[in-house]
Amino acid sequence: MTESVPPQSPHAAKDVTQHAGYLLKRAQAALRGAMDKVLREHGLTVPQYATLELLALHPGMSNADLARATFVTRQSGNVVLRGLQEAGLITRPATADHGRARPARLTEDGHARLAAVQAAVYAVEERMVEAIPPERMAALLTDLARIAAALEE
Repeated sequence: MTESVPPQSPHAAKDVTQHAGYLLKRAQAALRGAMDKVLREHGLTVPQYATLELLALHPGMSNADLARATFVTRQSGNVVLRGLQEAGLITRPATADHGRARPARLTEDGHARLAAVQAAVYAVEERMVEAIPPERMAALLTDLARIAAALEE
């Protein structure tokens, strides 16, 4: 009987809870929980809020583009858009001018709901970034972008 040798950890850590991936996931879960809490008070989910933010910046985005940008599947993105449309927060044409894309835009109510919730969401982000010394913030953002790029290849 041969004994298998466990693979080496990519960096020194006493256990899995000290691995970079575990700590990154822990931070993401904490952020999601804090976001869920403040958004629930405004009747929104994280994907709905992200969609409103993106449409405020880029009116006319398609479902496919919004789904990619909000980290959901196209099917889930369509559910998000339908919910926002039924709530009167966005508008989309009934049919596509060309192809299948039906560009979405915020309604007045959508702009108002977004404005009402932004302060609460930005307060969550402020709590998060206050944990990072200001002189390290640029490096952290660069490192996070590099991590994403390395794993998206």
